[in-house]
This record gives sequence, C-alpha cells and structure tokens, in this order.
Amino acid sequence: MTEATPIKPHERLAAALSSDMEAVAALITTRMASENAPRIPEVTAHLVSAGGKRVRPLLTVAAARLCGYDGEDHVKLAATVEFIHTATLLHDDVVDESNQRRGRPTANLLWDNQSSVLVGDYLFARSFQLMVETGSLRILDILSGAAATIAEGEVLQLTAARNIATTEDTYLRVVRGKTAALFQAACESGAVVAGAPEDHVSALADFGDALGVSFQIIDDWLDYGGAGDAIGKDLGDDFREGKLTLPVIRAIAKGDDVEWAFWKDALERGNATDLDRARAILARHDTLEETRVEAIAWRDRAKAALRRLPQSDLRDMLGDLADYVVARAL
Repeated sequence: MTEATPIKPHERLAAALSSDMEAVAALITTRMASENAPRIPEVTAHLVSAGGKRVRPLLTVAAARLCGYDGEDHVKLAATVEFIHTATLLHDDVVDESNQRRGRPTANLLWDNQSSVLVGDYLFARSFQLMVETGSLRILDILSGAAATIAEGEVLQLTAARNIATTEDTYLRVVRGKTAALFQAACESGAVVAGAPEDHVSALADFGDALGVSFQIIDDWLDYGGAGDAIGKDLGDDFREGKLTLPVIRAIAKGDDVEWAFWKDALERGNATDLDRARAILARHDTLEETRVEAIAWRDRAKAALRRLPQSDLRDMLGDLADYVVARAL
C-alpha cells in the first residue's frame, strides 16, 4: 500500500480559500480575453495551463480574509497581482532568451518575442483597470508602485549581469525589486482592502517582503543545487545568462586568482560552458549552504512578522508556506 502524497502548504491554503480562488480564476479568464486580438488569449492560456501555483494572488486573498474582509474587491486585487506577475514572466523570457518556463516551452519560443512583449503590455494594462475598479487610491499607489519597482529591479539586474564586481547589497536590491515587491504588495493590498489596522497592514507587508526575498534566494540556490526537472527550467540558466546571484557573489569573494579568472571568463565574457566546475567551486567554498542559511534567516523574519497578527488558522498556514519556501532546498 503506497503512502499518500503529503499536501503542500500552498495547496492547503488554496483549499481553505477555494471559493475565492475559483472566483479569481474566473475573473482572470474573463479579463484576459480579447475579441480583436485572438493571439492574446492564446499566449496567456499557454501560461495559465502550465499549472503555476498562483502564490501571489493566494497571498492577497489570504491577507484579506485573515483581516476579516467579507467583500469582493480582494478578488480583483488577486487577479491584478497575477496579471502583473504573468506580464513580467512574458517580458523576462524575452530578455533572458529563455526556452523553458514551468517545465514547458516559453511563449516567445512558441510564438515570437513581439507577441510576448505586447501580450505582457496588455496584461499590465488590464491590471491597472482592475486596480482602479476598487476605488482606492491607496491600493492603486501600492500596486502601481510595485509594478514600477519590479521594472527597476529587472533593469538593475540587467546592468549588474556579467559584472563580477557586483556586491551582495546590489543583489539584495535586485531581489527586493524583481521578486519581493510583488509579494509585499499582494499582502499589503489585501490588508488595506479589508480596512485592517495599520499595525496589521505593516505586519503583512513585512511578511510579504521577507517571504519574497527568501523565495528568490532559494530559486537562485536551485539554479545550481537543484534538479532541472524539479525547478521548471534548465539547471544553470543563471550561470549561462551571466547573473550574479548570492552563491556566486560569495564564491568570488572567497576565491583565488585562478577562480576569479574562471568567473570572469564565464560570466563577463560569456564563456559559461563548464557548469560542473562552477558548482564544484561553490561546493568548495560552501556558498550554497550559506545561501540556504540566508534564505532561512529571511524565512524567520517573515514568520516573526506574522506573530504581530492575531492567531488564526490562516496565519498558521502562511507560516507553513514560509517554511515550505526554504524546504525546497533540502
């Protein structure tokens, strides 16, 4: 008799909020439609059918419900967050020249770069329409600010790529921009729409920020320490794209002249062909384990922020989600 597969924290959270998430899915389907440009739903449906976890909209719904909200605008905000996220994925795959996303061919590979960019633009526009429909200038400020911050983070990453002098401070600014900003906005907007007290809004914003940082650090760990079939993309993509992530930044700081020359040739000159040697250097300096420990520290910050909120089943499930984020690097 085989053992049942354990239910993952995000699946348990989604089950607890199933009616809300069904409403979010229905709204996404409705708003991504286009009578005039059938390519738009074709491209977006490709991403939707890839089976993403929809963690960000789930955070919005969970934050609103945790704060006692019983209206409907949280559904619009959750769809907004997912549209922003999907738009950034479409644009990122063009910038990174990626061939795989969530274990499937990317939209730019199946169609073309032009379609990916323009459909991403369409989803951004749809997201702003949904923001406005809530009638809250504060929420509009939170989510539009996050969209701008994400773009800043991506541009900073682009300028830092292939520069082996990149510091940990710059890396953290990239992470907080391109990833954590939307996690934070998802949680914060959910609390604001619920009319939560300011200390609860702040706690959920801090939770989202720390969770997003931990999430991205683990993603960067997985690019060197994971398995290609488990991470939904090709192992070593960051290495080949010349991205300076935390395990590499720390390995460069600890390395000798021979290793420095290797990183310079691989990352700055674009000769990133020996992933095995890169991984061996990371192992020699134990920077993958250091990276995992750093992610755990951010996880702990996220859980500390949750403790500023009243105890509830939803709060506990969000804490379990934070644990699951770092458990991916076991």
